[in-house]
Amino acid sequence: MKDHKFTERASNSVAAKQAMLERFRSRPSVDDPEVQARRAERAAIAAAREARKAERERLRREDEARREAERIAFEAAEAERKAREESERVERELALEAARKAARDARYAARKAAKRRK
Repeated sequence: MKDHKFTERASNSVAAKQAMLERFRSRPSVDDPEVQARRAERAAIAAAREARKAERERLRREDEARREAERIAFEAAEAERKAREESERVERELALEAARKAARDARYAARKAAKRRK
């Protein structure tokens, strides 16, 4: 390991600061065509990014609307199915009740007929 003297370290520090200052000064100005071209390119990239974002958002809204329409259609079909099943159940119960009443009436009539014969 080298033993650097204070003056050597100080001169290296000054040289490094000068090099950084030169790099900063050598940067092109705002009016430079290359800088303007890069700025325009970045603006075009940002505009394209915004367009893609808007397209994704539009597709997301369309997908949400489609899913909502499907959900509403499914709920309507489900409600219709349940109403149909309920009406069929009521019809079956009415038919069963009518059959029970007919059987009960037949038994009652048979009892009456049996009493008349005696």
